[in-house]
Amino acid sequence: MALSPDYRSFTGVSGSAATQAVVDAGLRAYMLRVYNWMASGLVLTGIVAYLIVNTPLQTAFYQSVQTPAGVVVQPTGLAWLSIFAPLVFVMVMSFGVNKLSRTAAQTLYWLFCAAMGASLTNIFFIYTSASIVEVFFITAGTFAAVSLYGYTTRTDLTRMGGFLFMGLIGIIIAALVNMFMHSSGLQFAISIIGVLVFTGLTAYDTQRIKADYVQFAYASGPELAAKRSVYDALSLYLNFINLFMLLLQLLGNRSR
Repeated sequence: MALSPDYRSFTGVSGSAATQAVVDAGLRAYMLRVYNWMASGLVLTGIVAYLIVNTPLQTAFYQSVQTPAGVVVQPTGLAWLSIFAPLVFVMVMSFGVNKLSRTAAQTLYWLFCAAMGASLTNIFFIYTSASIVEVFFITAGTFAAVSLYGYTTRTDLTRMGGFLFMGLIGIIIAALVNMFMHSSGLQFAISIIGVLVFTGLTAYDTQRIKADYVQFAYASGPELAAKRSVYDALSLYLNFINLFMLLLQLLGNRSR
């Protein structure tokens, strides 16, 4: 779907100043709901990760193994399950977008965020806590600035979508190849390009969400709009998490 930088140009919502004022107010409320869902999901992810790392739950996910090189922390089967669980939730939500109820979509979103928290616990064994916190705030500032740009700009970002998608596919393929090559140079390139791709996707998705509200959610009623807000929050959440992980690889201080 082509996005327009001037959302008032969509057929069916242009007209009187009063109508535009209603759309403006509805859009602001909708975007606030999306950001609230996203922020709440990040909070839940952080809480779950913290609880697993700092409570006896840690032993269910990671085990300390003595090796000739010293003590090594290794993931258990439950940890591996948590790594792949978020993908399952995303697939279920994606394929069930037209079938899931509002309550089901919200429940799956919370479960997804919790599973993501469990899958991210390994970063606490790789990077120092101080650098994780520092990179999180760097990510938050970057995300906020780029998302604000996507919301306010009148530049049509539609053309970026195809290039960003190709870049994303390229990153995935390169990451899979590097699982066997273990090249630090390739990993550095993946991180740099990945930051650029997910920064662009943040602006692109913000503008898409804004345009989609005017074209669909505005006329779809509160029930469907509420469900759409969860999916839109999921898109921004994934951009944030991926941007955070890539910046952590570039800027994070390793604990050992």
